[in-house]
Amino acid sequence: MSVHSIAQRGFGEGTNEVYDRARPSYQPSVLAHISQNIPKERSSPFNVVEIGAGTGIFTRALLAHPDWSSSIAEIQAVEPSAGMRAHFYKTVIEPRTESGETKVRISIKEGTFTETGIEDGWADIIVMAQAYHWAHPAYDAASVEFSRILKPSGVVVYVWNFEDGDSATWIAQLRALYEFHEGGAPQSRKGLWRATFDPKQCPIYPTLFKQPSEATYEWVIPTTVDGVVERVRSKSYVTVMERERKEEFDRLVERCRDILISEKVDKKWIDKDAGVFEYPYKTTVVIARKK
Repeated sequence: MSVHSIAQRGFGEGTNEVYDRARPSYQPSVLAHISQNIPKERSSPFNVVEIGAGTGIFTRALLAHPDWSSSIAEIQAVEPSAGMRAHFYKTVIEPRTESGETKVRISIKEGTFTETGIEDGWADIIVMAQAYHWAHPAYDAASVEFSRILKPSGVVVYVWNFEDGDSATWIAQLRALYEFHEGGAPQSRKGLWRATFDPKQCPIYPTLFKQPSEATYEWVIPTTVDGVVERVRSKSYVTVMERERKEEFDRLVERCRDILISEKVDKKWIDKDAGVFEYPYKTTVVIARKK
């Protein structure tokens, strides 16, 4: 199984507590949108495969949502990083085991987009939250795998939370500062993953799936300077820098703080005295149905 080197190094052991704290969850409206776009032929309770399940942020949101809490039979989570699988077990499976929760069966195992280890035709839904961009460049191979494990008319859900640099220039300023260190990582905001739906680049996809639908949701969360810095630290390539090039990482963090505390930065205050301001996000949801 191949895993992008930056993801492998950036999301290894010891990095997942920061990732889980810093990354936002998924809005109820987004989860409702996904529920509303499941074909009627696929009646609940659903078998769900979550690929690139990470620390369980999306899984926890899904299980807590009223549209989903009684609509899932089983979740098989797939994640290539041992550190993330351990954190997923700690935050998703362990609490439910201790509470005696048996309504939804949940497991997690090693796997990738092209080698999930899921049995043929098992899944009603495949979901990938903040993950599918790491399939680069094996998009057609991933589509073949998705089709293999899906039931007829099953769906694939691709979802990302994006920092909204159009709504806050300080996000764009930070991005210009740290994107220099990406090292060729196929970051989701670059949109390389859209090649999946282009028949000229990925000719296999349209033979397996219908044309996808796409929706965008805008929202904000409260944050602080420390919260934004921790969000920067959660990026895979910044995590690599923190572990392997500590002095360079320290300089980057200091420059991020300088930008954020500048009076010239257009922060929209929620509570200025407490240092709390808006962190704007956009969520992109793409849903594709198996032919």
